[in-house]
Amino acid sequence: MLDRVSIELTNACSKGCAFCYNESRPHGATVWTVDELSGFIEDIAARGIQAVSFGGGEPLDYPGWVELLCRTQGIVFRSITTHGLHLDRHLQALVKARPDKVHVSIHHPDRLAEVSRVVRQVKTLQAHGVASGVNLLVRRSGLLHARQCSSTLQSNGIGLDRIMFLPMRGHDTPSAREMGQVAGGRRFQSMTCLLACGQSPRFASIGWDRTVAWCSYTGSRRPLPSLDYAGLLAALNDLGLIPCGPIPPSAEDAEDAEEPSQKA
Repeated sequence: MLDRVSIELTNACSKGCAFCYNESRPHGATVWTVDELSGFIEDIAARGIQAVSFGGGEPLDYPGWVELLCRTQGIVFRSITTHGLHLDRHLQALVKARPDKVHVSIHHPDRLAEVSRVVRQVKTLQAHGVASGVNLLVRRSGLLHARQCSSTLQSNGIGLDRIMFLPMRGHDTPSAREMGQVAGGRRFQSMTCLLACGQSPRFASIGWDRTVAWCSYTGSRRPLPSLDYAGLLAALNDLGLIPCGPIPPSAEDAEDAEEPSQKA
């Protein structure tokens, strides 16, 4: 039964990373209004959705993000994922909007300035009473830097329970075994598809253009026929799942990765 969804507020993002699965760009777009989003979230929450994660693009580039967070407070668990470049400027507004959790992304663990900034921001959010953590992007070609970054985060009080290890998709994809090595051989959090591509019966992804998929990375998407829970189920009905490209892990990788806990 579905109980979690992610919603891309926009595909606008000042970074415009070449590897972005959403092809986000500085002059991106959205078709969502705050009224539509808040009404949709109220409806799906009344029918069992317990958590909504807001992403993009960059969600802080969506003009109505403060109002949306305020209007959905107490309805569902609301998390938001940001690259953090605008976080300092929006800090007070974010604290007042009271999201249930903020994830700050590290896309380049080899860049000391980025790692240092995210560590500072996560600590600042925590000091203001906002639960926070890190989304750490891991490339097969950058395992050493990712491992060093993980150690830096932990030495700064950001434990493995607050780090989401995300494998690069489409290319340069690490195996489950390599992801475990980055985490130091201990239990860690990652995507449910770390071991094999497949849909989760609990999760769905909703795009900035109101298309629905079983996964944020798949190319198999369908428009929402209506902005409610019934529309969400209709869009997902018999919807396939096109793999995003990485080679399935070997049996050895799967065996080595049984110890970590995988979470979407």
